[in-house]
Amino acid sequence: MKGIFITFEGPDGAGKSTIINMAASKLKNSLVTREPGGIDIAEQIRRVILSTNNTAMDPRTEALLYAAARRQHLIERVKPALAAGKLVLCDRFVDSSLAYQGYARGLGLDEVWQINQFAIEQMMPDLTIYFDVEPSLGLSRINKNKGREINRLDLENLQFHEKVREGYHILLDRFPYRMIKIDASASIEEVLQQTLEIINEKLENQPSM
Repeated sequence: MKGIFITFEGPDGAGKSTIINMAASKLKNSLVTREPGGIDIAEQIRRVILSTNNTAMDPRTEALLYAAARRQHLIERVKPALAAGKLVLCDRFVDSSLAYQGYARGLGLDEVWQINQFAIEQMMPDLTIYFDVEPSLGLSRINKNKGREINRLDLENLQFHEKVREGYHILLDRFPYRMIKIDASASIEEVLQQTLEIINEKLENQPSM
């Protein structure tokens, strides 16, 4: 039986990483992974992309590095897990590149989409859960969470993060058949409950192979 590929998206500080692990503990046969990262090569690329030392990185370089990490992660981790019938829960995927590099960096949604088509070869999620939060609240959460890594994107100004959110809202309109929005300003318990309801509905409606 083919697995199901579900991605978690949202601005920085939306709580994706927290919810994805909490949800996985309540779902059978699930695999949690992340982008960029998830496997050794992609984690090495992640360190280059997100290092606070690399502030000189060109936006196109950034977009290409994300796509490269995505390709390796997809081939080495996601596709084998789906072939084994697992429920793959991925913290970020191609929508992040569209919102961050395509829209917020101003490279263009279509341009970044084309870069990623080479990487993913039409492989898209069965479902994407988008965690929506005001950027000011998200950044406040990051600053309060002393255990969270502070990466290069966290250091961008508020205007950049507002553009990221605008980009995601454009994607919600573009991909309504697979993207579902959750208000991530609600309590963790409420967000987790909504997340599980959405995933379980998807699982119940998935045709058996």
